[in-house]
Amino acid sequence: MSELLKPIEAARLAGVSYPTLKQWIYKGKIRTTKTAGGHHRIPRSEIERVTGAGGSKGTRKRRPVGLDSISGRNKLPGTITELRYEGLLVQVTIDVGGNEITSIITSDAARSLGLKEGVQVYALVKATEVMVIRG
Repeated sequence: MSELLKPIEAARLAGVSYPTLKQWIYKGKIRTTKTAGGHHRIPRSEIERVTGAGGSKGTRKRRPVGLDSISGRNKLPGTITELRYEGLLVQVTIDVGGNEITSIITSDAARSLGLKEGVQVYALVKATEVMVIRG
């Protein structure tokens, strides 16, 4: 079964605004399921269907979404080997194929991503900065 996304997450993946995604729901452009509380959840496969991500041969090529939209040479998969919290910042050390990459991110970001030793992440390299994306 496909991962279920909240509308705001689905909008971000599709590269559209939240109001646009809600209109897609109301117009029946995408299929959703509802929670017991009546909230919409969108299967990831629906977002891939409407954006054309992972489409079959002969379909119009659309822009990639999510991690697929990031250049492969800039996205390095690895494992967190060390976290050092110091005030508002965290030093994250990632093992990428036997090499260490260190990034400084905010403590809030580290908590939000649920980072801890042994977690699989991506080091996203842009210019002189390294960002961390949980994978």
